[in-house]
Amino acid sequence: MNEKAPLTMKDIARELGISVATVSRALKDSPRISLERRTAIQQYAREHHFTPNVIAESLRFSRIQPIKVIGVIIPEFTHFYFSSVLSGIEEEASARGYRIMVAQSGEGYEREVKICQSFLENKVCGVIVSQAKDTHKYDHFQRLMDEGVPLVFYDRICTGVNASRVVVDDYMGAFNAVTHLIETGCKRIAFYGSAPNMEISKNRFNGYKDALLKHGLPYDASITRICDNRADAEAITPQMLNVENRPDGFFAVNDDTAIGILYTAKRMGFRVPDDISVCGFTNGQRAVACDPMLTTVEQRGVKVGEEAADILISQVEGALPRDKAERRIVRTRLIIRGTTR
Repeated sequence: MNEKAPLTMKDIARELGISVATVSRALKDSPRISLERRTAIQQYAREHHFTPNVIAESLRFSRIQPIKVIGVIIPEFTHFYFSSVLSGIEEEASARGYRIMVAQSGEGYEREVKICQSFLENKVCGVIVSQAKDTHKYDHFQRLMDEGVPLVFYDRICTGVNASRVVVDDYMGAFNAVTHLIETGCKRIAFYGSAPNMEISKNRFNGYKDALLKHGLPYDASITRICDNRADAEAITPQMLNVENRPDGFFAVNDDTAIGILYTAKRMGFRVPDDISVCGFTNGQRAVACDPMLTTVEQRGVKVGEEAADILISQVEGALPRDKAERRIVRTRLIIRGTTR
């Protein structure tokens, strides 16, 4: 037996040559097991530091309804949008008698796979997830569904698995933001986006590009960058602004990236928004903590979380069929502040 792995009732049963049911009854001090055998089993469990898996046990002995614990995977706890989605999930789940078990992938595929395995082992009734940036294989998600575990994606959806999903209208959010930049005088608008393997990246890029084309502005690949965090924005933006034909507007895939652009432009002596306009996408707390305050697309993360939890719980309880993927879109809105004219 692997000494590092937690001891299970199955391990105890194997070591003592008895059934798992006998071990379970003995650990519950059931009179159906003789006092001598109960004592021996309990002593073995104590000596080997056995800790019962409360979640798995509650499911195993439930005959009325599944255990009311939802597994939730978020890419980063520190990201305002994901924490607001989590808040919405928790509020909806709590109101309907469910608890949540939360894990952070840290944007890592391997970590995400391990979390899914852990959720299976702990017998959660369903999983809500936003996939990690570097996830390119989806077997771990498919396995959840194959095991009968309802799965709901939010924000970053997995197109390789036919699962339910809740997204914001990324395309229209970007389209409206870039339209606002154009209508307030910007003629050359740069785009900072995420890796194109994610649907949100494609949709926001397409919204940006279509807004340019609709308003008669040419698309220029030389002012688009894969850049979705503040540090990279601060490193890349000087190169964009130190040319004669510099951008006069920037649309960024999230607020942190937009704030990196904002502070870099200000450090270089540009006036925002007189010389350069900046627009983000999130409407987190940092959007009102910068100077000037950030124009941005509001994602409504709490609403996304509530919708994701509603779908999952409805599938668990049978109000929605598990074999049909539910798709919901949460509308965004443009919040105009001081970084645009």
